[in-house]
Amino acid sequence: MASVGAIPGRTPQGPGPGAASASFPSPAPVPGRGEAEEEENEQEPAEIHLCVLWTSGYLGIAYYDTSDSTIHFMPDAPDHESLKLLQRVLDEINPRSVVTSAKQDENMTRFLGKLASQEHREPKRPEIVFLPSVDFGLEISKQRLLSGNYAFLPDSMTTTEKILFLSSIIPFDCLLTVRALGGLLKFLGRRRIGVELEDYNVSVPILGFKKFVLTHLVSIDQDTYSVLQIFKTESHPSVYKVASGLKEGLSLFGILNRCRCKWGEKLLRLWFTRPTQDLGELNARLDVIQFFLLPQNLDMAQMLHRLLGHIKNVPLILKRMKLSHTKASDWQVLYKTVYSALGLRDACRSLPQSIQLFQDIAQEFSDDLHHIASLIGKVVDFEGSLAENRFTVLPNIDPDIDEKKRRLMGLPSFLTEVARKELENLDSRIPSCSVIYIPLIGFLLSIPRLPSMAEASDFEIEGLDFMFLSEEKLHYRSARTKELDALLGDLHCDIRDQETLLMYQLQSQVLARAAVLTRVLDLASRLDVLLALASAARDYGYSRPRYAPQLIGVRIQNGRHPLMELCARTFVPNSAECGGDRGRVKVITGPNSSGKSIYLKQVGLITFMALVGSFVPAEEAEIGAVDAIFTRIHSCDSISLGLSTFMIDLNQVAKAVNNATKQSLVLIDEFGKGTNTTMETCEDGDDLVFFYQVCEGIAKASHASHTAAQAGLPDQLLTRGREVSDLIRSGKPIKPVKELLKEKQMENCQTLVDKFLKLDLEDPNLDLDLFMSQEVLPAATAIL
Repeated sequence: MASVGAIPGRTPQGPGPGAASASFPSPAPVPGRGEAEEEENEQEPAEIHLCVLWTSGYLGIAYYDTSDSTIHFMPDAPDHESLKLLQRVLDEINPRSVVTSAKQDENMTRFLGKLASQEHREPKRPEIVFLPSVDFGLEISKQRLLSGNYAFLPDSMTTTEKILFLSSIIPFDCLLTVRALGGLLKFLGRRRIGVELEDYNVSVPILGFKKFVLTHLVSIDQDTYSVLQIFKTESHPSVYKVASGLKEGLSLFGILNRCRCKWGEKLLRLWFTRPTQDLGELNARLDVIQFFLLPQNLDMAQMLHRLLGHIKNVPLILKRMKLSHTKASDWQVLYKTVYSALGLRDACRSLPQSIQLFQDIAQEFSDDLHHIASLIGKVVDFEGSLAENRFTVLPNIDPDIDEKKRRLMGLPSFLTEVARKELENLDSRIPSCSVIYIPLIGFLLSIPRLPSMAEASDFEIEGLDFMFLSEEKLHYRSARTKELDALLGDLHCDIRDQETLLMYQLQSQVLARAAVLTRVLDLASRLDVLLALASAARDYGYSRPRYAPQLIGVRIQNGRHPLMELCARTFVPNSAECGGDRGRVKVITGPNSSGKSIYLKQVGLITFMALVGSFVPAEEAEIGAVDAIFTRIHSCDSISLGLSTFMIDLNQVAKAVNNATKQSLVLIDEFGKGTNTTMETCEDGDDLVFFYQVCEGIAKASHASHTAAQAGLPDQLLTRGREVSDLIRSGKPIKPVKELLKEKQMENCQTLVDKFLKLDLEDPNLDLDLFMSQEVLPAATAIL
């Protein structure tokens, strides 16, 4: 609301209470990086909705990810009757809902029933949704796909061009996948995912289709991820910082995640959940890491990392554009993202094109990016948009808008003069008045409420139309304010409407080039991950692993545990060699606390890091054809499962026995809680010194008493432990210690006497029979 005023004595008043200046407000400072990031990262928790069909031994899978409004699909893939591949997909993406046809064979029915009954599934079991089989018809699914409203397709594209374009993305020859995609679109339209509160003519935003495959993957179950501390979530000290209230703890992912953009972190997590045997892909990742580890490329790596820090949540912005919910800050975020992408392109053009990633960025970051950045930079007034919290345009874009803004900026002095003239015609008892402008209402005359104006009938003034009372100010329409309405119109609303129309036109230009923006995110996140892995390799002294498909096993020279070496004051490297002429089974024996578990985890972690394309903590590492990693190291929590700890241990070993092949890495630590206690030690008098060094041979003693002494157990207990151990070793019977038994009897007697002394025999409510049965008899049994 704008206002100016005048009082007798020809001195104009400033704006009244609650009123703002009629002129354009001064530009507000551009928010700092922290504020911009908070706005940019604002979004609802991501959900994934999966559609699956299984027929004749083949799977068709498609899912919708609300975080980037993208549909992902997997071309028809063979799967066993136990649906192991489907289980792998579910474990990886953790869908909110699973959609399938109501007409299914017994294998799928059994699988879905088991999935729905998993009470312990984290974070929670998915909703199982059955749609009529007709919704998965092949022809109707094709029709849904080809007639869909996709933001990444230009409006100018003809029907034929649209069909040709979609055919280049979607494998219409994969019939199950097409049917799964059709069923997914039906589900999204019925549930209106993400647009529940929008008008019914607003469709679910779809910003792209992406293919994913699960071939060449290394199988790793959730127990292995947990015991190797590949991921580890902890409660965040401030639950207001993150939506889930969780943060990454000390884990392999935590120490390697140096990504600068959110989507790089997301891709790194994806690589961790999809370790691969694809040597071409692994060596391509290692080539980039090795390039950035060269000393002469350090400055380039740091510059690229800085640019990646400006790559923001483009899918969220495109989704808002599609729904016409664009925020004022989105334009500046998108502008920085696009210009940073152009900086990445220019930098990669100067790098060796023999590295595929550099070549892809140099070629695929097209001139469409420059067009988008140029349009936004020439049209959007960033400071004005943030100040008014709406889209505003720069001068010289639209002459009509410029003229209306000039008139709006000149209003304060003009309205001051109008107020002075109005005051001359008012009752002399009225000390001052203001002429104000309220959007959607127009120009009004505002005067202070006089003491004599007690009732509503007192508000009437000849020649003026009373409108309303607000904050002890009476507002009227006068002949002059009506003339101002006719002459100037609703300037604020006119300017806003015209700028909104320009915003829609600009949005259309951006959405028509959504495909290149999506590709920017894909390649930039890949570069971000590899720069993060290179940074960690440089700081921690990692080396490049080698892959030997002909080797069944692993060979590690002076390997280190990537987490333990950061926590321990000193860490002793150890080698490992399995396979070939060195044997495929290794048994590690040694005293308690000598490092056996750390050694096992070390081998697993180095192998895992090599299979995600990372450098590894070892002098040398040669990784054979590993198709799975199984562990039995720590027992999982058994309360929620209703199973004993030993039964869970059996299940973990059974999983390895039933699923492992000759190419699998299996790590078992003290299965069944039995210890057949080779880690090298030395006795120095009464002290036991651990060398934490693997050597050939077997351990002849567990040295449990030494370990117990270091843990601070009482000497009396340690002595008794040695006595029992000697008795077991000699085959003699173990008898209780009489002194301890007598001492315990005296304590029980004293307790029973105290209970008798506390009895009130004169209490009429005293039940001696109950006292004898519940207190005396149990105590007497313990004493005797």
